[in-house]
Amino acid sequence: MRYRGNYFLTLVTGLCLMTLGICACESETFTPKPKGYNRIDLPEHRYQALPDSFPYWFEFSKEAQIVDDSSYISERYWIDLLYKDLGANVVITYKSVKDSADLVKEYVSDATRLTSKHQIKAYAIDETVIRTPKGRTAVVAELEGEVPTQFQFFTTDSSQHFLRGALYFPTATKNDSLAPVIEYVKKDIIHMLNSLEWKEE
Repeated sequence: MRYRGNYFLTLVTGLCLMTLGICACESETFTPKPKGYNRIDLPEHRYQALPDSFPYWFEFSKEAQIVDDSSYISERYWIDLLYKDLGANVVITYKSVKDSADLVKEYVSDATRLTSKHQIKAYAIDETVIRTPKGRTAVVAELEGEVPTQFQFFTTDSSQHFLRGALYFPTATKNDSLAPVIEYVKKDIIHMLNSLEWKEE
């Protein structure tokens, strides 16, 4: 009799627990929490003049420092604008055109090719031709997706100078979490292009 009572008690307890479990599962609705990202406090936009030792001149962010390009293909007047605190880097390359229409075509073709190399990972590349207040034109490309460079540009006077730049983040952080910093540096780049002046050779 004792054996049967224990069996019955175990059976009832098990059924009660199972019923509670089912009720709990049915009443609970699961809502996934949105992804959270680190808060990024961005400084005000303040600018300084590029030194006179280059064949081009512009105003660049006071949050950036000029660093010589250290790549193995580096040429004279190639620099990086390094945003140490933001983890961003704007790579600037310069070429002398030397009154050669063929060189202009070559450099424009190279710039376009370097942008299109990112088509594998980019789900959108938007190219726009902008005209600066000083009457110069520049081509800017905005790249969307998990790409190492989110913003590129080039400009030329078609006779003496060709300047190209690209924004990089040497980090594994997802681009959607970097969006505020990308927008911040993009504004600095547009200011740089608007203030750009060429120096006579």
